[in-house]
Amino acid sequence: MNDDELMAGVRHAFEVLDPLPESVLAAARTSIAWRTPAATLAEPAQDRAVRTAAGVRGGTGRVLTFTCPGSTVEIEVSEHGRDREITGRLVPSSSGLVQVRHRDLPLDAITTRAESAGLFCVPRVPEGLVSLVFRLDDGTTIVTSWIRL
Repeated sequence: MNDDELMAGVRHAFEVLDPLPESVLAAARTSIAWRTPAATLAEPAQDRAVRTAAGVRGGTGRVLTFTCPGSTVEIEVSEHGRDREITGRLVPSSSGLVQVRHRDLPLDAITTRAESAGLFCVPRVPEGLVSLVFRLDDGTTIVTSWIRL
């Protein structure tokens, strides 16, 4: 018996005695689909809570800043029950597609456009783990780290 035959026997034994759950395989396939290999990762630089003035729509919110070489993403997150509204801007200003990745939603479920001034708004984002993908018109792609909203 050579090494390949031995490993095939071990693999078969695990498949029979302790099979990998289909949900784990599905999660692995989904995580690979979410990869954006050529993207620049924008990491959190600042995360602070804010309170709006009395009489103004909303109550509390969050301001987050993500940075990467050559770009900054600034977002404000406001709560509306179980949903969140994300408003933000890209610095330097750039237009492009904004995609919200959410653990519980299909890949292209929530998208909007950033206008030429770099401003964007994404209403009705469910609470939970979220990452933003910016596919800019100049061909650049920026992905933020995952955050809990």
